[in-house]
Amino acid sequence: MKIKLYIIFAIGILCSSCEEEFLTKLPETVVAGDDFFKTKEDFQQATIGMYAPLRNLYGIGLADYGAWITGEMRSDNTIFLYNNANRGYAGLEYIDQFIDDANGGHVGTKFDNNYILIGRANQIISRIDEADIEEASRDNYKGQALTMRAFAYFDLLQYFGDVPLKLDPPTSYKNTSGPRIDSDIIYNQIIDDLIIAIDLLPGVANQSPGLISKGMAQTLLGNIYLVRKNWELAEEVLLKVSGYTLLSDYEAIFDPANKGNSELIFEVQYWDDISAGLSSNFGYNFLPILPDVGVINGFPSGHSNGYAGWNIPSPELLDAYEPGDLRKDASIAYYTGGQYTNFPYIKKYTQGSTLAPNTNNNWPVYRYAEVLLMIAEAKNEQNKTDAIDYFNMVHAHPRTGLAAVPSATQSELRDLILDERQVELAFENKRWLDLVRTDKAISVMNQQGASIKANPQDYYYPAGIGLPAGAYSVSSKHLLLPLPQREIRVNPEITQEDQNPGY
Repeated sequence: MKIKLYIIFAIGILCSSCEEEFLTKLPETVVAGDDFFKTKEDFQQATIGMYAPLRNLYGIGLADYGAWITGEMRSDNTIFLYNNANRGYAGLEYIDQFIDDANGGHVGTKFDNNYILIGRANQIISRIDEADIEEASRDNYKGQALTMRAFAYFDLLQYFGDVPLKLDPPTSYKNTSGPRIDSDIIYNQIIDDLIIAIDLLPGVANQSPGLISKGMAQTLLGNIYLVRKNWELAEEVLLKVSGYTLLSDYEAIFDPANKGNSELIFEVQYWDDISAGLSSNFGYNFLPILPDVGVINGFPSGHSNGYAGWNIPSPELLDAYEPGDLRKDASIAYYTGGQYTNFPYIKKYTQGSTLAPNTNNNWPVYRYAEVLLMIAEAKNEQNKTDAIDYFNMVHAHPRTGLAAVPSATQSELRDLILDERQVELAFENKRWLDLVRTDKAISVMNQQGASIKANPQDYYYPAGIGLPAGAYSVSSKHLLLPLPQREIRVNPEITQEDQNPGY
């Protein structure tokens, strides 16, 4: 892995240098890492810069390769609108069709940005203990960096399996490479990091808005334990998550005017200020393709979105909502006009825009509703009778309009929890990973694939358009993404034989 020998933060900080002579002279507009990490303000700026790659990871731009592609569109939750007029985005389609390869933009975007997060976190972690600043600030910055590093490695492990492990900033060109390390070793490392971070971080009430707090570190650790099937430890840590409540209005959770509300544990921050360059574009990407997006309430007229039609709610997801579930209308809207009749699109990230094609929506990473469902799952796997109570805290909350489930067997509740996660967390990048960790991905996706092959027009393929060879045939190889091919080309410690099977 070629982690860059210096990382320029958004604030223009050069964090490390290179041994090679031609790189030893620094530009006058940057500051060497050894000269920079001195004051509280230095670490504050470095911490802010650490968060910046999250926007690239989760999606920034038009028809981008954000996390929604592999978290949602690769699952049975969403599909794409075949764009017969613009075939320039076929690479995004391949991910949904399971014919993607190691050269796809989605693998590079996920792999690279996670390692940029890790690299920036490592810069802070490697210097913070020696910083001459007050203990509370030192603990806060270190806790955030440890959590961010764990978060990035967890994402890499779930999507790629074994990956290189880097815990220190590189001091030479040689240090930028590394072999794939057994996942168990990396899991042990990030669990240890999070246990430390939880003790260092302040609670949400005492943390600056948008930054990692104790609740985020606890939720992440609980999620890791859940994926590792360590049910007892998952329950223990998740029960300690405090300071959050469910909102009475489901739609209000995602309203840009309500950022940082009491249900949000962590979200990727975007801002549509014209001068900031930090806006999101989800709303435009997820609409039907329109000559004028102004026909959708809240969007300005005079702008087309020929790049759109992504992450379209699938027939399977539409059928997953129980009759009367209020979350459906809060999550999904329908458009009729022109070539479309009752065409579904994601409503969660389309609250409107003032300057096309920018929106002000954040991306939710963890919400308190997921914590409650993870507690229910951990308790149910231990066959604890109060598991259904935590399930009903979400399922039968007044904002859903649904009645409580009075009782269920362990097996029944296991299925109910997975179904509840599908609708409660729809379009939040949870579905694909849920299918993989519950060993349902191959069967569920081949079932959807069979439906697409039998009736492609039901899945927005134009009449007369054939499916690519091999499309929607899912096997065990698809449970992981391939390592980016360019990583194999430039990393001498990873060869083609080290690639994930089948790629």
